[in-house]
Amino acid sequence: MNYDLIVIGGGPAGMAAALEAEKQGITKILILERDVTLGGILGQCIHTGFGLHYFKEELSGPEYADRFIVPVEASEKIEVKLDTMVLDVKPGKGYHAVVAVNKTDGLLELGAKAVVLAMGCRERPRGALNIAGTRPAGILSAGTAQKYVNMDGWMPGKEVVILGSGDIGLIMARRMTFEGAKVKMVCELMPYSSGLTRNIVQCLDDFDIPLKLSCTVIGIHGKERLEGVTIANVDENRKPIPGSEEYVPCDLLLLSVGLIPENELTRAAGISIDMVTAGAVVNEARETEIPGVFSCGNVLHVHDLVDYVTLESQLAGKGAADYIQEKSDPNPDYVTTKGRGGVRYIVPQRVNKHATEPVKLYFRVWDVHKNASVQLRGGDQVLAKRKRPRLAPGEMEDLTVKPEQLKELAEGAELVVEIVE
Repeated sequence: MNYDLIVIGGGPAGMAAALEAEKQGITKILILERDVTLGGILGQCIHTGFGLHYFKEELSGPEYADRFIVPVEASEKIEVKLDTMVLDVKPGKGYHAVVAVNKTDGLLELGAKAVVLAMGCRERPRGALNIAGTRPAGILSAGTAQKYVNMDGWMPGKEVVILGSGDIGLIMARRMTFEGAKVKMVCELMPYSSGLTRNIVQCLDDFDIPLKLSCTVIGIHGKERLEGVTIANVDENRKPIPGSEEYVPCDLLLLSVGLIPENELTRAAGISIDMVTAGAVVNEARETEIPGVFSCGNVLHVHDLVDYVTLESQLAGKGAADYIQEKSDPNPDYVTTKGRGGVRYIVPQRVNKHATEPVKLYFRVWDVHKNASVQLRGGDQVLAKRKRPRLAPGEMEDLTVKPEQLKELAEGAELVVEIVE
């Protein structure tokens, strides 16, 4: 069966892209979701803090997801297949093939004029950390513990150490405290937290939970059940400092050590991957180097706020609609974006000089900077500049380039975002 647009992933990114494509006039849209419900990770995020930017009100994760689930399910132009695993995306001319499987239809090979990749991300597991010790029960990723507590009603432990200060870990420090557990500390390998400042304040400071920076877990103790961990301070090379070791009794170690975009399908399709973001290389419409294949949300780069996921996915939905309706530029003239002077990465990685709308460049920094400016240069010309009281790796920033500025760029010029102290 052929569709105008197939969206892979029914989380906030996939639903926003599908709804935007429908708004732009696309009438035959299919969402493929491997879970049994729409909404993605938001279903287990029962805390508030979502929607402040996009809806201008504070919502819980399920409430935010519901704002998109309701119109998707009511739409006559959007079909949804749940409990469906996509196995392969085969780019082609005219139509792209999507191979999927589920219990009802068996093996499916579907065609689409355009495809939006919105598979989200997963947590980095213990195996990636090489922590010495045994393999007892009581070592979980923060997201798994969140599902156990919020959705299944299981309490995974009573004395908790959290490794990594990502937002999920910070939120679970507060959640476990609410449920009666004792969160002894949050250890962070880096000299700064990788989470949002508001989460550090609301989840740690408000509950007197210590945050130990430049500190990590170097040993795990216990046979059947976790009995404790050994922590140590680390030097500037992130190596444990001899003599700084400390044994901490606990029965639960939560890992919040980063998120990895789910890009196995992207790689298999032959799409170029950015080495820093671990997501696809895209243009301002979030189109990959393969015409008609788009990427958005946490599969493209890990976002700090779901509001930004929605905005980005709407760009992908509109871009896909323009491609299907043959409204997109057939002869783009791309300039590349580059981060310098402390800027870690930029999305999109390339921008069409013929763009007719302002283009937001989203970026993250490598380190914490106070009272610094970020500026956007096109060749020797400063196109935009913003003073920031604080820049941190855990918080995404953006600068905007205008269409008239793009048109004036010299041949071979790059769009460079850099920090100016």
